[in-house]
Amino acid sequence: MQISKWGNSLAVRLPKSLVDQLGLKEGDELEVVAAREGTIEVETKEQRRQRAIENMRARNWPALPADYKFDRDEANER
Repeated sequence: MQISKWGNSLAVRLPKSLVDQLGLKEGDELEVVAAREGTIEVETKEQRRQRAIENMRARNWPALPADYKFDRDEANER
């Protein structure tokens, strides 16, 4: 891919095959998750969300009781 000037920024045009593979559409946001030695890894917001959920599940936190209701005022009492 070639880097191009876009206003005061630089841009990379993604090939259609990669766009299709990632299921991207105009307006989607990508986040750079790793960059090293000429390689950039990106993920979509949905992929990032799924990774966060998987990480939380992996911690095996105990489930909250079915009747639990969060009370912001109670949580912020001093």
